[in-house]
Amino acid sequence: MSNKVEKLERNKISRRGPVVLLIMDGVGLGKYEDGDAVKKALTINLDKLYEENPHTQLKAHGTAVGLPSDADMGNSEVGHNAMGCGRVFSQGAKLVSQSIESGKMFEGTTWKKLIKNVKDNNSVLHFLGLLSDGNVHSNINNLKDMIIQAKKEGVKKVRVHALLDGRDVDPTSALDYFDPFDEFLANLSSDGNFDGKIASGGGRMVITMDRYNANWNMVKMGWNTHVKAEGRYFNSAHEAIETLRKETGAIDQDLPPFVIAENGEPVGKVKDGDSFILFNFRGDRAIEISKAFDNKDLKEFERDYYPKVEFAGMMEYDGDLHIPNQYLVSPPSIDRTMAEYLCKTGVSQFSISETQKFGHVTYFFNGNKSGKFDDKLEEYVEIPSDKVPFEERPWMKCAEIADRVIKEIEDGKYRFIKLNFPNGDMVGHTGVFEAVVCSMEAMDLQIGRIRDAVKKAGGILLITADHGNADDMFEHDKDGSVKKDKAGNVKVKTSHSLNPVPCILYDPEFKGEYEKKLNTGLGISSIATTCIELLGYSAPSDYDKSIISLK
Repeated sequence: MSNKVEKLERNKISRRGPVVLLIMDGVGLGKYEDGDAVKKALTINLDKLYEENPHTQLKAHGTAVGLPSDADMGNSEVGHNAMGCGRVFSQGAKLVSQSIESGKMFEGTTWKKLIKNVKDNNSVLHFLGLLSDGNVHSNINNLKDMIIQAKKEGVKKVRVHALLDGRDVDPTSALDYFDPFDEFLANLSSDGNFDGKIASGGGRMVITMDRYNANWNMVKMGWNTHVKAEGRYFNSAHEAIETLRKETGAIDQDLPPFVIAENGEPVGKVKDGDSFILFNFRGDRAIEISKAFDNKDLKEFERDYYPKVEFAGMMEYDGDLHIPNQYLVSPPSIDRTMAEYLCKTGVSQFSISETQKFGHVTYFFNGNKSGKFDDKLEEYVEIPSDKVPFEERPWMKCAEIADRVIKEIEDGKYRFIKLNFPNGDMVGHTGVFEAVVCSMEAMDLQIGRIRDAVKKAGGILLITADHGNADDMFEHDKDGSVKKDKAGNVKVKTSHSLNPVPCILYDPEFKGEYEKKLNTGLGISSIATTCIELLGYSAPSDYDKSIISLK
């Protein structure tokens, strides 16, 4: 297949109105009654659409979205990549693991440069990232492999700035990772020729891992904690986590920052001549802290302490803006996305979400590409997200998003409209079941409004999701029973699910051009071909199969 983007050829589908792709972020099809906030919610419109129209299930995790195995949960980044490019590319987790296992990473110029810098300056190699095996943003095993390799290559001192997860893994599982990791570092240091320690930490939703410029104060706090070693001192990460849990009652992702000190001095302040690796591989929550290291003229916050270090990310987090300047593993090279084909064909497009998922429905959907393919044919709209805990505003900005979508449907300017409702994912990550139910009901009201607008305009509405979350809010045993802690409380689940996602086709002016029975056994990468066909065109030959079968 040629890499050249050609105009798409026509098929026989034609409608008065636009094709609207509605992505319900984090809304899967749960297999348990208990803990399924989607089933619990009163979703009259969604239920009616599902009952009265053609529908199917799509795979949205594991190998179906380019991850190493079907034990790996999907996420918004890889999900939107798959939907937007119509094919499955090996994604961050898989690329990184392959690069480490093959040794390719350690043969690369960036790794060699950072190791040489430490050895030449007799300085410290720092690592920063999410300390878990959630395999969405990072994997602790990658970190261990890099530290072992660094020691083999003669690095004498390593410091780890470890962020608590509690989002892609159990919400209070931090010590299950931190304690064994502390022991791992102690064993490596036992020969007297190596010194490895955890230097700082904090909850991922409090420091460092902001995204889409939503809250740069998180990044500033991360900088002060990891780089300047400013903050509350503790003797160990274990002590910090236990103390802060008792004081705040917070789950892991919301714990305050901490610094590890010995004899009153921080063990891991970053200094001139050090090397620093951000070992997260997912891009959205890695871009801002990378900019803080790379940009001498950073405007988002003032760095009164800016050590000269060799900084590298695990991957290139933004391929167009080239963030960071140095990286260890190249991201998937995604070409010929649906949006590019539609622009080449002259199809006008409108994309919208609120801040939390705006980058997903644009940047990630377009194959990790910043900006538009055609300024004249495309419009992107970002609705600013509320800067409050999502459980306090579970409706988020779904009404504002729907308002604008309905306006664009009525105006008739755009042939293809895509939107993302973040409710199921962002509120789902809070672990507050009642709030998630509320978020689903708020979203359902807006789906009903959009459906009515599509019907009036004579368009087509395709509803799906990028992965599950709200559908699986409780931890379950193998027999399906809900897990409980020692006090008898339900164990809350804040991570994505491994469940399939719904795909509903609402076509009120159906003319018989395709079979009403939809195809099964497909992944969300089928969305691209489906949308192209519903717009009246034939998809590229190497795109994954559509959910519809043309007659």
